[in-house]
Amino acid sequence: MTLTALRGGRAVRRRSDAAARPRRPRSSYVLFLLPGFAAFLVVVVVPFLMNTGVSLTDWQGVGTPAWAGLANYRELLDDSEFWASFRHSLFMVVAMAVVPTALGLVLAAALFDFVAKHFGARTAALLRACFYLPQVLPIAVAGIVWSWILAPDDGTLNDLLRAVGLGSWQQDWLGDPDIALYSVMGVMVWVQLGFPLVVFMAGLQRADPELYEAAELDGAGWWRRFRHITLPQIRPEISVVLLWCTIAALKVFGAVYVLTKGGPGGATDVPSYFSFTTFFEKTQVGYGAAISTVLTAIVLALALVGLRFQTRAEDAEEGGRA
Repeated sequence: MTLTALRGGRAVRRRSDAAARPRRPRSSYVLFLLPGFAAFLVVVVVPFLMNTGVSLTDWQGVGTPAWAGLANYRELLDDSEFWASFRHSLFMVVAMAVVPTALGLVLAAALFDFVAKHFGARTAALLRACFYLPQVLPIAVAGIVWSWILAPDDGTLNDLLRAVGLGSWQQDWLGDPDIALYSVMGVMVWVQLGFPLVVFMAGLQRADPELYEAAELDGAGWWRRFRHITLPQIRPEISVVLLWCTIAALKVFGAVYVLTKGGPGGATDVPSYFSFTTFFEKTQVGYGAAISTVLTAIVLALALVGLRFQTRAEDAEEGGRA
């Protein structure tokens, strides 16, 4: 850009600083991406390719692997234990994605629209921190604590039921095949709830407060404000939370390992733990690699589909505004 000024009765052409500054070639920005790309290549891509190669072999972890082609994958299609573990992971999706998202929406709206207004922002922040605390705890610590709470003989939950006269409700929460999966699901709801809550409350910070004030002046109750103002305002956050939590549910391992080790009788087995036991207990390394490869492919496909839908929704929203 060139500026023209009068000096001593004559025009003087002067280049602006922005125009005078040399432009950095776009290729130079690639240098800043190289460390992250190299780390991704070494930590993710190369191990995944190696694992895929192992999945095409018959190997017990020692000796020379024998080429098996797609035999492990054909066996996987007929493996009832794998499909049972995959069904259990769908229950985990409900416990770690669907329920925490729904509860997190309601709690975030209540803390933002009710508690903060009537009891102050500090009270809302304190409650938010309490809900988020399970996310900070290591899953091994949380699992051990919950195994004490759900213990059949001297567990806190059974003692509490006995103390309030509901002794008939006592159960072997983690040892009964009929209820063990639901007990693990309950623990995972407790663990996962804080993440959606914090994300939704952050999203509500950018909501226009005038909308809530106008709706309140028009006589709209809390539920109507929640449906017609809160939900549309944080739709992008809902998509991100659902995708993130669903992927976490498909990969869940630590809680199952600490609480039940996949038992009793495989009632709480999930694909990641099934792959682990196949690797290290049954020493069927090729077959375990096939399980983990399939699980990785499912997670990757889900992430790509979720991102695609999110991009389309954002484009449609921007087109509607235009």
